[in-house]
Amino acid sequence: MNASTTMTIRLSAELKEKLGRLADGTRRSQSYLAAEAVSAYVERELAIIEGIQRGLADVAAGRVTPHDEVMDRVDALIAEARKRKA
Repeated sequence: MNASTTMTIRLSAELKEKLGRLADGTRRSQSYLAAEAVSAYVERELAIIEGIQRGLADVAAGRVTPHDEVMDRVDALIAEARKRKA
């Protein structure tokens, strides 16, 4: 099991009440649910930031395709799909 630490956060009274209802309904503690929510949020946001950083590194290294070239490829794919469908 991972070691844990304590953190204090401020919630609106409305959110705290909703968290309490969720805890009651799921038979989980408010602390457990809050930790799960923070974990999911942090993982999602880090994935976004890391993706942006990879994209910026690609741009800096010249690993990009001009927009017009991409659109030409997409248009060709669409035209080919329409030919096969007809």
